[in-house]
Amino acid sequence: MGDDSEWMKLPIDQKCEHKVWKARLNGYEEALKLFQRIEDEKSPEWGKYLGLIKKFVTESNAVAQLKGLEAALAFIENAHAAGKTTGEVVSGVVTKVFNQPKARAKELGTDICLMYIEIEKAEVVQDELLKGLDNKNPKIVVACIETLRRALSEFGSKIVTLKPVVKVLPKQFESREKAVREEAKQLAVEIYKWIRDALRPPLQNINSVQLKELEEEWVKLPSSPPKQTRFLRSQQDLKAKFEQQQAQGGDQSDGDEEEETAAAVDPYELLEAVEILSKMPKDFYEKIEAKKWQERKEALEAIEALTKNPKLENGDYGDLVRALKKVVGKDANVMLVSMAAKCLAGLAAGLRKKFGTYAGQVVPTILEKFKEKKPQVVQALQEAIDAIFLTTTLQNLSEDVLGVMDNKNPSIKQQASLFLARSFRHCTQATLPKSVLKPLCAALIKQVNDSAPEVRDAAFEALGTAMKVVGEKAVNPFLADLDKLKLDKIKECADKVELPGGRKGAGGGGGAAEKKPAAKAAAEAPPKSSAPPRKTTAAASKAAAGPSKKGKPASAAGGKAKKAPDSKEVAETELSMEVCEDLAAGVLPAACLQQLDSANWKERLASMEEFQRAVETMDKAAMPCQALVRMLAKKPGWKETNFQVMQMKLHIVALIAQRGQFSKTSASLVLDGLVDKVGDIKCGGNAKEGLTAIGEACSLPWTAEQVVSMAFAQKNPKNQAETLNWLANAMKEFGFAGINVKGFINNVKTALGATNPAVRTAAIALLGVMYLYMGAPLRMFFEDEKPALLAQIDAEFEKMQGQSPPAPIRSTKKSSAAEEDGDDGEEQDEDGGGGQDIMDLLPRTDICDKITSDLVSKIEDKNWKIRKEGLDEVAGIISEAKFITANIGELPLALKGRLNDSNKILVQQTLTILQQLATAMGPGLKQHVKALGIPVITVLGDSKPNVRTAAMTTLQAWVEQTGMKDWLEGEDLSEELKRENPFLRQELLGWLAEKLPTLRTVPGDLMLCVPHLYACLEDRNGDVRKKAQDALPTFMMHLGYDKMNKATGKLKPASKDQVVGMLEKARAVMPAKPAAPAKAGGKGSAETSRSASASRSQPAGDEGDSKPEVKKVRGGAAAKKGPAGKKPAAKGQKDDEDKSGPIFTLIPNAKEQRIKEEKQLKILKWNFITPRDEYVEQLKTQMSTCFAKWLQDELFHFDFQRHVKAIGVMIERLESESDATIGCLDLILKWFTLRFFDTNTTVLMKVLEYLKLLFAMLNRENYHLTEYEANSFVPYLILKVGESKDVVRKDVRAILGMLCKVYPASKVFPFLMEGTKSKNSKQRAECLEELGCLIEGYGMNVCQPTPAKSLKEIAVHIGDRDTSVRNAALNTVVAVYNVCGDQVYKLIGNLSEKDMSMLEERIKRSAKKTPAAPPKQSAPERSQREHPTNPNATFLRKPAQEDPNKLKIMYRTYRIQARQNAQHSESSHPSIPKEFQLDLDMIEMDQSRVCELPDLVQHKLDELLEPIMIPEPKMRAVSPHFDDLHNSTASTINFVISQVASGDINTSIQALAQIDEVLRQEDKAEVMSGHIDQFLIATIMQLRLTYSTHMADDRLDKKDIVKLYSCIIGNMLSLFSMESLAREASMGVLKDLMHGLMTLLLDGRMEDIEDGTQVIRSVNLLVIRVLENSDQTNMISALLVLLQDTLISTAGSPMVSELVMKCLWRMIRFLPETINNINLDRILLDVHNFMKVFPKEKLKQLKSDVPHRTLKTLLHTLCKLTGAKILDHLSMIENRNESELEAHLRRSVKPSGNLSGYKSDRGNEKGGLRSDDRMSKAKVSDILSEIFKKIGSKENTKEGLTELYEYKQKYSDADLEPFLKNTSQFFQSYVERGLRMIESEREGKARIQTSAVIPQHDSSLSGSNEELKPAVYYERLKILRQRQGLENTSRQGVGGSDDEPQQRPAISSLLSSKPSVASSTDMLHSKLSQLKESRELYQQEHNAHSHSPTHGHTRSASPAANLDDLKKRLERIKSNRQ
Repeated sequence: MGDDSEWMKLPIDQKCEHKVWKARLNGYEEALKLFQRIEDEKSPEWGKYLGLIKKFVTESNAVAQLKGLEAALAFIENAHAAGKTTGEVVSGVVTKVFNQPKARAKELGTDICLMYIEIEKAEVVQDELLKGLDNKNPKIVVACIETLRRALSEFGSKIVTLKPVVKVLPKQFESREKAVREEAKQLAVEIYKWIRDALRPPLQNINSVQLKELEEEWVKLPSSPPKQTRFLRSQQDLKAKFEQQQAQGGDQSDGDEEEETAAAVDPYELLEAVEILSKMPKDFYEKIEAKKWQERKEALEAIEALTKNPKLENGDYGDLVRALKKVVGKDANVMLVSMAAKCLAGLAAGLRKKFGTYAGQVVPTILEKFKEKKPQVVQALQEAIDAIFLTTTLQNLSEDVLGVMDNKNPSIKQQASLFLARSFRHCTQATLPKSVLKPLCAALIKQVNDSAPEVRDAAFEALGTAMKVVGEKAVNPFLADLDKLKLDKIKECADKVELPGGRKGAGGGGGAAEKKPAAKAAAEAPPKSSAPPRKTTAAASKAAAGPSKKGKPASAAGGKAKKAPDSKEVAETELSMEVCEDLAAGVLPAACLQQLDSANWKERLASMEEFQRAVETMDKAAMPCQALVRMLAKKPGWKETNFQVMQMKLHIVALIAQRGQFSKTSASLVLDGLVDKVGDIKCGGNAKEGLTAIGEACSLPWTAEQVVSMAFAQKNPKNQAETLNWLANAMKEFGFAGINVKGFINNVKTALGATNPAVRTAAIALLGVMYLYMGAPLRMFFEDEKPALLAQIDAEFEKMQGQSPPAPIRSTKKSSAAEEDGDDGEEQDEDGGGGQDIMDLLPRTDICDKITSDLVSKIEDKNWKIRKEGLDEVAGIISEAKFITANIGELPLALKGRLNDSNKILVQQTLTILQQLATAMGPGLKQHVKALGIPVITVLGDSKPNVRTAAMTTLQAWVEQTGMKDWLEGEDLSEELKRENPFLRQELLGWLAEKLPTLRTVPGDLMLCVPHLYACLEDRNGDVRKKAQDALPTFMMHLGYDKMNKATGKLKPASKDQVVGMLEKARAVMPAKPAAPAKAGGKGSAETSRSASASRSQPAGDEGDSKPEVKKVRGGAAAKKGPAGKKPAAKGQKDDEDKSGPIFTLIPNAKEQRIKEEKQLKILKWNFITPRDEYVEQLKTQMSTCFAKWLQDELFHFDFQRHVKAIGVMIERLESESDATIGCLDLILKWFTLRFFDTNTTVLMKVLEYLKLLFAMLNRENYHLTEYEANSFVPYLILKVGESKDVVRKDVRAILGMLCKVYPASKVFPFLMEGTKSKNSKQRAECLEELGCLIEGYGMNVCQPTPAKSLKEIAVHIGDRDTSVRNAALNTVVAVYNVCGDQVYKLIGNLSEKDMSMLEERIKRSAKKTPAAPPKQSAPERSQREHPTNPNATFLRKPAQEDPNKLKIMYRTYRIQARQNAQHSESSHPSIPKEFQLDLDMIEMDQSRVCELPDLVQHKLDELLEPIMIPEPKMRAVSPHFDDLHNSTASTINFVISQVASGDINTSIQALAQIDEVLRQEDKAEVMSGHIDQFLIATIMQLRLTYSTHMADDRLDKKDIVKLYSCIIGNMLSLFSMESLAREASMGVLKDLMHGLMTLLLDGRMEDIEDGTQVIRSVNLLVIRVLENSDQTNMISALLVLLQDTLISTAGSPMVSELVMKCLWRMIRFLPETINNINLDRILLDVHNFMKVFPKEKLKQLKSDVPHRTLKTLLHTLCKLTGAKILDHLSMIENRNESELEAHLRRSVKPSGNLSGYKSDRGNEKGGLRSDDRMSKAKVSDILSEIFKKIGSKENTKEGLTELYEYKQKYSDADLEPFLKNTSQFFQSYVERGLRMIESEREGKARIQTSAVIPQHDSSLSGSNEELKPAVYYERLKILRQRQGLENTSRQGVGGSDDEPQQRPAISSLLSSKPSVASSTDMLHSKLSQLKESRELYQQEHNAHSHSPTHGHTRSASPAANLDDLKKRLERIKSNRQ
């Protein structure tokens, strides 16, 4: 026994793990006792056993196992944390307990499983049990099935999810083991109890014998549904109720519960979806269109079989639905119609909600088809429409149903009503709101009076059903006009109606307590559900009391006067004058009546006073209003001349209206008179008072309409103005309800056009008031007004923007019963009826008939251009119709297809159309949300930001019209969120986060999005995660914390913890739901607020309860966070006082102690890939001694905002607590390394800001980092160098630069070397860059361990896949080469041939041989590299002044830095070699720069005499512009021009100012010659940049932009005033320039800027100057090409093309003067190209005929001026048949009479030729024309040139002039150049090659402070290229001398006989590729651009001559300077 006593002493938990089974047995027994003893479910004692429970269950000894199971059961029952063990324990039970032979063991195992279910772990248990079904051991399978059965029978189908069980059940019936099959049968019986027939479909395929047995068992079951007998911990209330019922012994279940279980399982949910689209017959779409009905039938049979599947997989059924719809609508064979209808019904049933998108297209067709008489067809159609109804809402279909309600065919009307009756049955009060019911009831009431009895009966049935569903009270107001018989009939129908599921309707039992479906009732707060019935009875009794008094139909009181002004409030017949007199005599004193028409005004006045007194005392009921007003109108009536009498009279009218029952009949008698006096100065006020009173009596809408039409029937402008003023005021007082805008909008339009300003002002003011109520739609009525007027209207609207309409202070008077009713109705109308009413006022056009099938097929065409045409047509149709009805035919499907068009332009156009549609359709848009709205959400996933923006705009426009409800219903939204597209997810979540907080209620389907929302919380993309976190609280405000917490159950454990943590955070910031809008009216509003507050307080209570729950569940994690989270809150006010103390405590030697501990491995070494919890805990512990407590809490808070705050405090205290900061430096740096692993950019930027300041401070304090500090910080900092965000990288580089001052560079080097091994290419590249900088700054000694070793590692990266890494590696090696010369080749070791050649090339280009720099030199360099005073500045990687040549090499890699260095002007300017800086006296304006520019005087020119060192070019020849290179003026200009396109406005303005200085002085202006295109391109780019970027940037001061525009325009005006310079502009550049200027002219934003209009005027002037002075040929060509472009692209505004044509007309006007200077061949070629793209037919199809007229006029003018000669100018057109140009010209030339004149001219020319020529003319011309033909053909051009050269050698005096005269300038220069080349070849000078050495100056792009878009850099790069001689700026013509101006037309448009329409940027773009081609190729390829500087090679041979020339120039510039 000795060994026994060993374990007897052990504690219980250790006994349970002992290796001796007896010890374990004893342990389990003890544990069981312990577990039953512990009272507190959260006692720490439980924690000891958490990990052991699995061992209790899986015990290997059978005896001990039983005790273990008992103990485990006790643990699970009593321990709060037991839920954590569910998975492992249940899986242990399944594998190790269920296979035991002992029944007791199995029983305990089952009990354990059930206990876990009771503690809310049903899902996990069920998963484990289902896994057990796959076990090979049949015993285990049997036990698992049995446990599932018990769980279901005890907990019920709500707790045990049946879908997965039913899914695996059939498989168990196939088992070989009888026991398994038997148990499966038992389970099937149990399931059947709960879900009844829903179980049949899944089991239909099991063995028929088994099925039969099951059927027998099922029949025996009792019909009453089973009850849940065991309850979860959270269901204790239900448990109590159940026990109470048991005690009473009755089974008194109430209907609610039955309903609940019946509704709980939908058989549909248990089914697997079947994918049928792929199984459709391949030839279905051909067959369904076939002529033979048998073939069509075959096709339909195949589909019918497929649609019988009860559940279908979602997919794109659009085409199939369309095909079926066509059969239903068009097929003549009725059998096929019913088959197609069945297929549709099948699809709708199988897809359910997913079919909703197609419902709108199909329903109208089915309704129309009800005209068919055959019962089988009607039945099929009924089934189809009923199935479709279930997939959508009545609201979406109501438009379609209303559309057929007044059809001529009675069958259609009958079936529509029957359909409504059937649909109503499925509705509830909530889903059948007033807004839907009202129009339907109105239509049904019409049918109640129909002549056909079947129609009447159907209408009665529908109305009866509606009454049953929503209650009499809700329907009665709509039945006001029906007589008693009909009302009774409706009530009778209502009583007969049986609602599905045994629901009792709201109206059941005249207001007995109403039953809603249980699910709804449960959700509603008790006071709410019991309140309405009480009120219903009250209202009903009042209505009943009505008739007895008034003898009118009972409903008159119910008619809501507010909504329906024409409900008969007080109807009155017109009485005759005699009757009126009698009535008046009865109530008025006799004297009063006699004096009414007295001639003496005083008597009349006295009579009025009497009248007034009588009226004031009269009883309301007895007042004969009509008689009294008739008396007032009696002669002199309204013609009364005395103003006092008149005032009284008007006052009395107001009194009568206020006090009596004033009818519209009475009103009609007086209104005319009142309106007549409204404008009267003295009586106007009283007249208005009268009108207002009548408005109160007879409703404002009616009064307003009458008054306005009367006012505008007369001519008096004063009356008109005052009427409008009165109306504006009345609207404010009465509110806008019911006003019929259409009624007086035309009069308002008349008023706007009135000559009298007062009337116009009044009209505009009225519109302003209407705008308050109607908003934007109001403007649409006035779109076609004159712009000036529109501007006034807009200004008025602008004033009203943001104001809300005042609350109405008056209302139409009504009887009390009606009032109550009205309010009540109002209350239900939740969707803000106001807004919609306004939209309903607008007159809508039905555009359905315009959406033809042709149009639809156009939109779906294969050719994108045709698709585009289709979309243009649609846009046209909508904009023409302005407002449209919701019926748009097949358009939705067609447009949906375009939303995923491969052509993004079309996608954007479609989105624009959808925005248009939203505005045009208004609320009717709702029914298209599923078909068209949801696909817009899909577009949010597009990769292009502009498309996404457009989609978001569209989405917002739609939601404005439709509200959010329709978007959130159904699965569509969750399907979208499911797509794993980061763009889609972040846009969609952002949108939801914005919209959800504004909603009061949301559909339950929002829950479907939650799983995807959780997935987004862990998305790879940071933005998605961020957006998901933002959306979390908004979801929670609607769904509640508990629901969302429960939904985390399905996540993986790791994810779950994370998500639950986020839910906790979200719960803290959850927004409150917006309160219900307060309603006017007594009882009603009190009720709403009461229920609202009840419902609000309830969740608050729940929340309080559930908070501790959460803490329990999360156990450990919550406890850990506890102290950090709770402390600050607990302290409350004490907080602030504490924060004033020091934040760091300086403890002597603490840091040394920490270093020592780490060395001795007492604590963890700070080294990890991602920080684990133990590191964080360790840091916390270390910090607690030296950090202020509150600061530490902030630093470790889970909310990043707190981190930002803490860092802010640390920044503030950095200087004051510098010593303490240094004392805790190691901890501070460690904490920052943790922040490097956060993904939050805000925190990261704050961290970097602190670090920059910290290192600057350390440097000032001369502190050096210890090894320990550096090791735990630098590696993590280097990780961030590879960050994707530019700003972060920039800061990290700055910190690395500062690091070298507080830590030796040689020690930083190895860290960077380590960084180059990263997988992140950005990190590798940046580390290599840094290494290069270190070597350059500190010499080779920094290379650790040895230079050779580190260089070999660096050189490896030369072969990297990533370009930036390769470049960085090459640059670093070049830096080494610059330090130690050729030794670098030894150091880097062997490289592959390819890498080596790259390196050699790069070193050659660097061309710098400097002796190795001694490391000493590093100090000054460093000071220049880093500016410690400004830690925000990045250091320049290369000291820029060092060497101009190096700049070019570094250009590519360093352009990023150049961009960032713009903050330091000193570092960005010197990057142009000093020799080439601006040296003209223009600089004197700009003192700041001049100081840096060296004086040219100081140059030693002798060095120019030495031979120039140029590396041997591999394929480049010496640049032909070599003399330009040394001409500093040219390079200076190049540099300044490059700055014109800068993204920084000031840089650009300064450059423009310098150029302006040059242009204004004529003697200097010629230096610009040769740079004109280049300058214009830079300007065009600046215009584009300003237009697209600066104008949109709100941060920029708009004055700067105006200043920039003024400078640009000023420069241009100067430039284009000088004809010689202006003519240098080439065609492509002119085209872009004109386009830029026109875009600016049309930029609407300019008008809003002060001085903007001035800019527009200047641009107008400039355009005229450009047209007059530029080269006329180029100008006309440019305009023609631009016109062609603008007509092709619809993206631009049509206004641009109009302006282009205006310019062309102006050019045509100049033609008579300019005809001799223009190159007709070129212009005709451009016309030819234009006509090719736009043949006559196409031109005529354009909306405007101006382009066609312009072209005709141009050609006509040319023909008129040149006659038949014009036909000789078609030489450049290759294939004349491609356009109609030649035919057109021949037609135009024929009639011209002066042909003879031309002929004689031609004769003279020929004569001249003859006298010149000594050879026989015929022979010469034959030979030469043959040669020229060859030159002109592509193939033989070389041969032709050679022949021509030899011919010229032979006949040196041969005159080629006549042959060249009629050709283009381009051809001439081409020929001359060709001859020159042959000549140089023959002489053996083959050094001319096409590529130019890129000049080595000004590679620095002027930087700018803003981050610019890549496009801008791209544009700038183009400028650079163009400047490097790759553009047509060279003016060295054929002669080769600089001074000989060659007036050649711009080559860009003469490239070939078939020129490309190149714009300046295209031209530049295509340069590089062409330059690489060799000269031969160049000669053969006729269409190579001839700008490359090959001409001009005949430079004078002696360099000395050049030098003299240079010296002279320099002298000239010097003298200019002095």
